[in-house]
Amino acid sequence: MPELRGVLLDMDGTLIDSEKVWEVALNDLMKHLGADPLPVEARRESVGGSLDSSLRICFREAGRDPDTVPPDEYRETGEWLYDRAGELFAHGVPWRPGARELLVALRAEGIPAALVTNTIRVLVTRALDTLGREHFTAIVPGDEVAAPKPGPEPYLRGAELLGLDPADCVAVEDSPTGALSAERAGCAVLVVPCELDVPPGERRVQRSTLAGVTPAELGAILREVRART
Repeated sequence: MPELRGVLLDMDGTLIDSEKVWEVALNDLMKHLGADPLPVEARRESVGGSLDSSLRICFREAGRDPDTVPPDEYRETGEWLYDRAGELFAHGVPWRPGARELLVALRAEGIPAALVTNTIRVLVTRALDTLGREHFTAIVPGDEVAAPKPGPEPYLRGAELLGLDPADCVAVEDSPTGALSAERAGCAVLVVPCELDVPPGERRVQRSTLAGVTPAELGAILREVRART
């Protein structure tokens, strides 16, 4: 079988430490809705989710049934959240340990990388000022797929844009939602938890950090997952 041919990388909590930015934006939204900050469990529930899932959580915690919110209000509230998050992203977001070095090494070795995220393109574009557009052959934002993570479509699309079979790729993820998405797509998954613990799985290999992770190690992870499955 071929060795590692491509790498599919999540963004928030995996490459950049942006989950803390999202926590600020979501709590600002709760204030905007006239409610208290998100409880810890609700915030944990939102990690790695899509815009729709985050909005539903916020409306629910504000004491409203998301299914009864008028469509115009729902849309405007989503725009408010992303405008606020965009303001925070504009200040720059710190790297997760080892992430920048891994991207540089992948590019040096000619291994194509795709950015696969539930975040919408307008915010991904801002984040790329930190990440560097040159590191990615393809980008799959959350607003350009029909069903975001935890569905498999984002990772299937990422592999397709690289011209690869997902089984020849390693996905790098930090959350249960993202790991499930990549696993369902048929990728080997390197899990580096950030905000949440991620349960083990047959297609998952866990590390505590990306620091020191090399393309060669990603290839070894791919071989390990193939041997299990």
